[in-house]
Amino acid sequence: MSHGHCSPVDFWYNQDENEWVLLLQGEAELIFADDPEPMRMKPGDAVFIPAHRLHRVNWTQPGVDTIWLALFYLQTKGKVDE
Repeated sequence: MSHGHCSPVDFWYNQDENEWVLLLQGEAELIFADDPEPMRMKPGDAVFIPAHRLHRVNWTQPGVDTIWLALFYLQTKGKVDE
């Protein structure tokens, strides 16, 4: 949950896990190091963030609880049985 939160300007999340994020309430803006255009999110919007893709929270709606559902998972490499 965020409430008018943003990441510090020089901070980037660099996670070992893949992340899938769904915005449930409020509004938010994400920035990715490899894309100068901010991603604006509203309730119902989702984004997949691969492991080690540098990103940060640029803005969340002030005066409103911004509720995120974030799932983190590791990519496994293995043989799939047919």
